[in-house]
Amino acid sequence: QVQLVESGGGLVQAGASLRLSCAASGFTFGPVAMGWFRQAPGKEPEFVSAISRSGGSTAYAESVVGRFTISRDNAKNTVYLQMNRLKPEETAVYYCAARRTSDSGAYSLRRDYGYWGQGTQVTVSS
Repeated sequence: QVQLVESGGGLVQAGASLRLSCAASGFTFGPVAMGWFRQAPGKEPEFVSAISRSGGSTAYAESVVGRFTISRDNAKNTVYLQMNRLKPEETAVYYCAARRTSDSGAYSLRRDYGYWGQGTQVTVSS
């Protein structure tokens, strides 16, 4: 059974940092591209970042470029999202997603992913 479990969320002040983790189980992690999305209250989910199965390709939403970094540790079946200089408008539930793939792409569309975690809450106070 495929399972994605996010952790690392919490309440921080504006300008602070958080590192989210997403631990995957139930499938071979290597041939899997990963992504992070977020959904703020009353808003549609939006793409945050993605990483290819090898880690060689990454993608970011324009709003997080230079502040967020995605990475993965295939030995630990885990993907990370380092978030620096957080802003109050980035308060949301953050979800990780997985896509089985044989290519080297980093995917930014929700429909590209077949597996989703339950999410972790990130709250940024002003």
